Amino acid sequence: MIKTATFFDIERNSFVDGPGIRTTVFFKGCNLRCKWCHNPESQNFKKEILFYQNKCTGCGRCADLSVDNEKFFCLNDAKEICGREYTVQEVLSEIIKDKTFYETSGGGVTFSGGECMLQIDFLVEILKKCKENGIHTAVDTAGNVPWHYFEKIMSCTDLFLYDVKCFSEQLHKTGTGITNELILENLKKLSDKFKGDIIIRIPVVTGFNDDIEEIIKISEFLKDIHYSYIEILPYHKMGEHKYEALGMKCFAYAIPEKENIEKYKKIFNI
Repeated sequence: MIKTATFFDIERNSFVDGPGIRTTVFFKGCNLRCKWCHNPESQNFKKEILFYQNKCTGCGRCADLSVDNEKFFCLNDAKEICGREYTVQEVLSEIIKDKTFYETSGGGVTFSGGECMLQIDFLVEILKKCKENGIHTAVDTAGNVPWHYFEKIMSCTDLFLYDVKCFSEQLHKTGTGITNELILENLKKLSDKFKGDIIIRIPVVTGFNDDIEEIIKISEFLKDIHYSYIEILPYHKMGEHKYEALGMKCFAYAIPEKENIEKYKKIFNI
């Protein structure tokens, strides 16, 4: 059994990652490279240093900073270490702090990323611990993992939040670096075999998947999928500043027009 996993954030009092008040636990590491990713610090499995040059005063305090110096902090927030290892018990201790709020709001814990299922052994253990403590569990996934990973966690997962970025295989490869064959096949299997809830999440990115024909293709595919409901997630720019801080190229997209989002919602009857 794996002793630790690497995370880049644990966010309490979330209202956007499933029903009710939730704690969202963000695993570090992803096997997709979505050009619109708003959490680029989630992609690498290793700890990283983010450097915001515009905040730096040149004090030199961070000259010998390494990613293993977890006690470091910058007075001007110019540098921060992204990534921390936790044990199952440490993660559970954070989750269980808000159990009362989960119970009163119909909430729980959501495991996200990155791609949380890439650290599957740890995920299995923490899901089991949450169920033992009566906590509603959700797994937010892009689905690009072996099917038997899903089989390992279905019995201790109440809800899957499943990303469908597009239907066209080549378009998916252009935008994420990989094809979506495995992703769509896994969703079909999950639809057939999973007894809990599935929420389909569709990111809408201007110039990538916002063509009406592509949206219709997605809706046609989903007609054979059993799901609770669909969420349309318009692209936003809140993560763009992180790319420079990580020394990464930022593919800046335009925010989708509100009237277009409404058109897409009508296609999905939402």
